[in-house]
Parts: sequence; structure tokens; C-alpha cells
Amino acid sequence: MEPLYTLEQVIEKTVREEWGRILASLMKTLGDLQLAEDSLQDAIEAALLHWSEKGLPRSPSAWLITTARRKAIDRARRAQNFDLKQSQISYLTELERLCSGEDDFEGADHFSDKRLELIFTCCHPALEEKTKIALTLRTLGGLSVEEIAHAFLDKPSAMAQRMVRAKKKIKLTAIPYEIPDVEDLPERLSSVLSVVYLIFNEGYSASSGPSLIKVDLFQEAIRLGRILKELLPGDAEVAGLLALMLLHFSRSRARLSGEGNLIALEEQNRRLWDKAFIREGIALLKETLSLGRIGPYQLQAAISALHVEAPSWEETDWAQIAALYDLLYAVQPSSVVRINQAVAVSYSQDARAGLAMLDGIELINGLETYQPFYIAKADLMRRVSEIETASELLEHALTLTKVEVERVFINKRLSALKLE
Repeated sequence: MEPLYTLEQVIEKTVREEWGRILASLMKTLGDLQLAEDSLQDAIEAALLHWSEKGLPRSPSAWLITTARRKAIDRARRAQNFDLKQSQISYLTELERLCSGEDDFEGADHFSDKRLELIFTCCHPALEEKTKIALTLRTLGGLSVEEIAHAFLDKPSAMAQRMVRAKKKIKLTAIPYEIPDVEDLPERLSSVLSVVYLIFNEGYSASSGPSLIKVDLFQEAIRLGRILKELLPGDAEVAGLLALMLLHFSRSRARLSGEGNLIALEEQNRRLWDKAFIREGIALLKETLSLGRIGPYQLQAAISALHVEAPSWEETDWAQIAALYDLLYAVQPSSVVRINQAVAVSYSQDARAGLAMLDGIELINGLETYQPFYIAKADLMRRVSEIETASELLEHALTLTKVEVERVFINKRLSALKLE
């Protein structure tokens, strides 16, 4: 019987799934983000050679952690003038102790999860908001630079440069990567919630690759959301984010056909939606809305709740959804919110009203490569019988997608237009 995975696939799978956890452990030991990343990369290269000769270790992730620490020792020993630095000798002694299996360091009492602890640690207030979220997604979320750039509607080269500059700043200004105390959590919470939600989004709608869904990512985001809820039970936005993720997740089984093709919301079989997640999400939303501290995650969860509560696409309360998007835009003014609001308005009023809103935001910087904008506008153009323009918009959307499932979805819509 052929093995299920090749050696390269096992290493890729381990690195993909365990990157954040391994790096979190290394950062805590090494205290240097760049050294941790470089040492982990060295360990992965060593794994390719060692595992092909000796076979897979019992715990590939533990093997990578131990090897990366030894690689870090090698790197430190090669550092210039090392033998004159007593502090580094002490540092190496401690590292060698850890490599011997005496790894007994513990996290702070208020964190029950090491990855969440490190997300709070990395979301340091000394860094600019976008930078610390991007850096945390890369180092602990395991997302690629391309995936992070997609989340921020940036070019990958610009995002890569941003992260290089951030690492230099961390090193030059000696920003301490320390576990924050309980009283310091609120000022970091907004960034942490953004990190968790962006991990969820990349799992729910992948920006590249053969599959639209990356189960490990969105399940991990929900897990982190549940831990956050336990850590900060009175925070309305923490509960709002968890409710939002649960309600989105409840529809995941209906999003793809048996052949793996994407199914639009209006065509989904609502009997496949997960009722348990819907009940949990709505109960959580009602609980948090009663606190009277409304934020963007609660508003998005409320919109998602209206979708899952509607008996059918036609019976959806589009007027209330459009009104909620208006409130959301007031607290989170973004082009993406406006696009979604325009779609809701097109159903609560008519397609031309939605198009008027889209025309108002068409030239805003950053939308040039935002594929959902072109798909949404194509649909509204189709509904006002502008078939040729709708086709051109879909053709343009096709050039922007890197996901095969989306490519099939857009081509299907193009074919349907030719029949109209």
C-alpha cells in the first residue's frame, strides 16, 4: 500500500499546521523573532535530510523545536566576538539546558493557551496597528506574506517590506516581547481580535491554492475565540467576534457542492446549515447586545444572524441588513463595508440604487484588485440588463483570482450570462 503522504508533504503539513505553535515556543526561548524564524527554517532543512534517512520521529513538531534551538546555538556561536560576551554564554547555557529536554518554562497564570499568550505578546502597542497585526499573522498565524497582503488589500512586495522594517525596528529599539499583565490586555485586545478574525477569514475563504476552505485555520480561530471568551467574559466585542465566526461557520457545509464547486448564498441548501452553531451564535449575540456596548463585530454578527434566520433568500430582511451596514460604516468606514451595503440596498430597494452606491466608491484606492467588487457590480449590471458590461466585469474578476474554485464559479456565471 502506498503511503498517504510523501516526506515533503509531511514536512509541509507539519510546518503549516504547527508553525505558530513552534515559533511561539522558540520566541519564548530565544527572545529574538528573526533568530527564531531563521533557526526554524534551518531545522526544516535539516528535517528533509534526517527524516529521509532515519524515518519520521514520533513527534515531528517536538523534533523541529529541539533542532531549531540547537541551530540557534550554532548561529549564536558563529556571532562575531561571541567569546567576549559573558551574557551570551549564560544565554547559550540556558538554551543547551532546554535542548536537553528540561523545558520547564511556563506561561502567565492568566493565559491557558500558549499561542494566544504569544498573540497578545506580539501585538505590542509600540508598533503601528497594521504592522503588528501583519507580523503576528505571519509569525504565529502561519499565514504567508501573500495571504496577509490579500487580507489588507495590499501588494505582497509592499507587505514584505513592511514586515522587514518592523523586525528592524523591534531589534533596534529593543521592543520587549514580554507577556502582558492582565491590566495591559485591553489596550492590545483590538489588535488580537483582528488577528483572530483574519485567521478565520483566510480559513473560510482562502486567497490562493486549490481549495476555498482551510479547515485548520478557521477551526483554530474559533478555538482561540472560545479561549478569549473565557479569559474576558464581560467583553462585548470578544463575544461578538465569537458569535460572528460561529454564524459564518454554520453555513460552511453548504458553500461547496459535492464536486467542490462554490455555491452562492442564494443557491445554498439551507437544510445543510449547522443548527447547533446557529443556536450558539445567536444566543451569544443576544447576550452581548444586551450589554449595550455595540461594536463592529457585534454588528457583523447581527447581519449574519439575519441571513441564517431567514427561511429563504427571498424572505431575507434586506432593509434591516442595509441599515446595519450603515451603522457598521459609521464605526468602521471601509470600502468593503460599502460594497456589502450596496448589495443589501440593491435587494431592499432596487439594483440601480445599489449601483449608485458602487459608483460612489469605485475609484477608492485599494479596490483595483478586490475581486468581490467586480463580481458584485457584474451581478447588479446583469439585473439592469447591461449584459455586455456584466461580462466585462466578470472577465476582469477572473484575472484577479488565484483560487481554482472561484475561477470555476466566475466561469459558470459568465456562461449563464451568454444564455440571457
